[in-house]
Amino acid sequence: MDLKLLSALNAARADRKAAVLVTDLDGAAPARLVTDANLAGDALEEPIRAALRSGKSGVVGETRVFLTVQVPPAQMVIIGAVHISQALVPMARQLGYDPVIVDPRTAFATPERFPDVALKAEWPDVALPPLGVDRYTAFIALTHDPKIDDPALLHAFEKDCFYIGALGSRRTHAKRVERLTAAGASPEAVARIKAPVGLNIGAISPAEIAVSILAEVTQAWRQGIA
Repeated sequence: MDLKLLSALNAARADRKAAVLVTDLDGAAPARLVTDANLAGDALEEPIRAALRSGKSGVVGETRVFLTVQVPPAQMVIIGAVHISQALVPMARQLGYDPVIVDPRTAFATPERFPDVALKAEWPDVALPPLGVDRYTAFIALTHDPKIDDPALLHAFEKDCFYIGALGSRRTHAKRVERLTAAGASPEAVARIKAPVGLNIGAISPAEIAVSILAEVTQAWRQGIA
């Protein structure tokens, strides 16, 4: 591989940016690197977007062009050490996430309730900046406490997370929208919140709600990340 391409690919990996190496297997054209910055308008834009959504490398259709796909591993940040979180964490791990839980309420965020889980028993303004929240992060607010959830959601807006969900009824969410708007969030940002969180499957128990959340996160990851 050309050293410049290798260097660019490594830089993209270090910066948690998606990149696709396009290689003509017949050598008719030089290899090239496609990132978010130069994807729009590319001759292979659609198959590249499809490859980014699947995360799989391979040949494009019937062509002799190979796409080597590099997608950062998805992250999951859960705001709230609650019962739903207890059900959500093991399920999320089965899907390849390594969840982090943020909750300043030390009575809830304990190793006994969340063994072998990264716990940040701090307020969002302290806990979130070091976590590297970005476009490849699923961000789920579950405390039902505006003092905790609202600043966390504002942080998620700034980082353009691929999924943002928040627990609460439609009435609760309407009040949340008012607060976030008053705090300076744009209508477009607030509209990105999935609330009530999770796909509408009639979930009642914490485990069922966790299933609905993961289904919605997976949908957002596979259908909307590219």
